[in-house]
Amino acid sequence: MQLNIAVLAGDGIGPEVTNEAIKVLNAVAARFGHDFTYSHALLGACAIDKYNEPLPQDTLNTCLAADAVLLGAVGHPKYDNNPDAPVRPEQGLLAIRKALNLFANIRPITIYNKLIPHSPLKADRIAGVDISIYRELTGGIYFGQKSLSEDKTVASDLCSYSVQEIEQIAHMAFKAAQNRRKKVTLVDKANVLETSRLWRRVVTQISGEYPDVALDFLFVDNAAMQLILNPKQFDVMLTENMFGDILSDEASVIGGSIGLAASASVGDKYSLFEPIHGSYPAATGKGIANPVASILSAALLLEHFGLYTEGAAIKEAVTTSIEQDYCTTDINPDSTYSTSDVGSYIERLVQGNEAFTNTANVSIGKSTII
Repeated sequence: MQLNIAVLAGDGIGPEVTNEAIKVLNAVAARFGHDFTYSHALLGACAIDKYNEPLPQDTLNTCLAADAVLLGAVGHPKYDNNPDAPVRPEQGLLAIRKALNLFANIRPITIYNKLIPHSPLKADRIAGVDISIYRELTGGIYFGQKSLSEDKTVASDLCSYSVQEIEQIAHMAFKAAQNRRKKVTLVDKANVLETSRLWRRVVTQISGEYPDVALDFLFVDNAAMQLILNPKQFDVMLTENMFGDILSDEASVIGGSIGLAASASVGDKYSLFEPIHGSYPAATGKGIANPVASILSAALLLEHFGLYTEGAAIKEAVTTSIEQDYCTTDINPDSTYSTSDVGSYIERLVQGNEAFTNTANVSIGKSTII
């Protein structure tokens, strides 16, 4: 298969982790006979610095011409810490989601047995957890009309949803559940918010088209609590934009590190794949960023195009690297392996090379590979 992938490495650790994902994608291409080409463009703070806008038209054109988008991360403290900044890196991220109509954000939460001791939760609560979060991505409060009074003492953000916006992601969630454990949990705040009551009415109606899938409901505050108390109860979680943003970040850390959490943002025509961690500016250039989330995002990209064997090869390599304790310091504080070391190890595994029999005192390029 030929794929043209737009690469928006972004800010902070984005370029570092994205580079490792590309290495692994190239390993897949070599092993399975595919042809992947890459078109690089700017998004976020790096784009503001050069063009004074977070999503330049050239970047959008690059994405529109590509088969898929691989994104690193956006954000920088000089904008994050300035509430009066007129232009922000995150505006570029929201704008590209809207421009490409990426209405569904899919975030898988998988627990690796090796990392159960690293979770902040007890082992019996997280063993076997497998959640897929479907977050609506182009509506809600993030995109609603915003206002600030002239004296800057009163502000508002409008939360708005249409039936069509809810329907399109709800159908995706139910179809996903049919191939999983056949349960959808709608997370809302229907006891307070009119938009949530609309979500509940629409999703309830749609559920009738999927009689093999059970539907239940949780208010968002209870859902946040249940993710900690009993995360194994969840199969597919369906929710609106802001709730999904918060809950998926919460869910990502129960597996031991947010550096493992990948995501796919898809629409009717375009698709974008990114790790859910931020730009982590404090780690920039230090070689300590975990590249696994970006690498797993590349696996989701392949699966989106029907390359399930190739995606599985990446996931298997990631699992092996974790089992071999070949990881960055967010997983093992005593690790001496860098971002590039971990990416190169996973690359070699995908290529079909055998894993190290003992990685305790070796590093790629410094020891014999068995």
